[in-house]
Amino acid sequence: MRALETALAERLAGGCTTLCRCWQVTRRDGVVLGFTDHDRDLSFDGVTHRAASALSPSVAEASTGLSVDSQTVAGALQSEAIDEADIRLGLYDGAGVQQWLVDWQEPDVRLLLGAGTIGEIRAQGQAFEAEILGLAEAMNRPMGRAYVTSCDSVLGDTRCGIDLTDPAYRAEGVVLAANGSALTASGLTGYESGWFTAGSLEWLSGANTGAVQEVRTHALLDEAVVETWTAPPFEAVAGDRFVVTAGCDKRMATCRDRFANLVRFRGFPHMPGDDWATGYPTEGDVHDGGSLNRS
Repeated sequence: MRALETALAERLAGGCTTLCRCWQVTRRDGVVLGFTDHDRDLSFDGVTHRAASALSPSVAEASTGLSVDSQTVAGALQSEAIDEADIRLGLYDGAGVQQWLVDWQEPDVRLLLGAGTIGEIRAQGQAFEAEILGLAEAMNRPMGRAYVTSCDSVLGDTRCGIDLTDPAYRAEGVVLAANGSALTASGLTGYESGWFTAGSLEWLSGANTGAVQEVRTHALLDEAVVETWTAPPFEAVAGDRFVVTAGCDKRMATCRDRFANLVRFRGFPHMPGDDWATGYPTEGDVHDGGSLNRS
C-alpha cells in the first residue's frame, strides 16, 4: 500500500476534497509542458500547468507483474500548448510523462501517481489523443546481443565505430523537386547509387526542420533521387536543405567492402540457416559423421 504524506491524507479523508490531476510532459527536444484538469493554471516545480488545454484522461489500465500499464488522454490543439506541427514533427514520440494528484489550493501538497512515456499520438482537426505507456514498456525492448547472421549494432554507434561526421558518409542536399516521399536533390551526385539507402535524413530548413526520416532508396539518375519510407511531415519544396548519412544493410560484405570495418562486425555470418536445420540425408552425400564444412 502506498504511504501518503499527512497533509494529503487529511485532504483525502475530508468531506470535500480540493484535488485535481496534473501532467508534465518532457518532449524529445527537452521542452517541458504542463497540463491540468483544474479550471485555472497551477504552478509547481517551475512548470505552469495550463488549465485551458481541455485535457481529458481515460481510465488507467493497471496490472500486476510486468504487463504494460496504459492510459489515454485527449485534449484540444492550441499553439501555446500542444501544436499539430510539433506532433507531426515527432517531438512527442517517446516523450516522458508524469501524472500528479495535486491540491489546487496548495500545489506543494501533491502525490506522484505514475510516470511513463507517450506511445501513439494522433491529431485530427483541432483535437489530439495520446496513449501513455507505463514504465514497464521498457521491458519490451530487446536487450543484449542476438545470434543472427547480420550485424546487430547501429551504424555509427560505439560498437560500430564508424564516424558518420566523415564527409565520406555524410552529405548535405538541397531539394530540387519533391513528389511525396521522393526527393530530387542536388549535392549528392558524388556518391554512388544506393550509398544512402537505409540511412538517415534530417531536415535542416523549411517546414520540416528538425524532423528525421529513414531513407528507403537512393538512386543516381540525372540528379540524385532520395526516397524516404514515409512522406515528410509537411510538403517539401524546392530549396529545402537536409543532411543525409550513409546506410548499412548489416551484411558482412557491406561492412567489409563499403566501410572497411570487418573487425567490428557484430554478426554471425557462418551460422547454419533454416535450409541446413531442416535438411536430411540424400543419396550421394558422404555420411561418415565428419564436418559439414568440407574444403
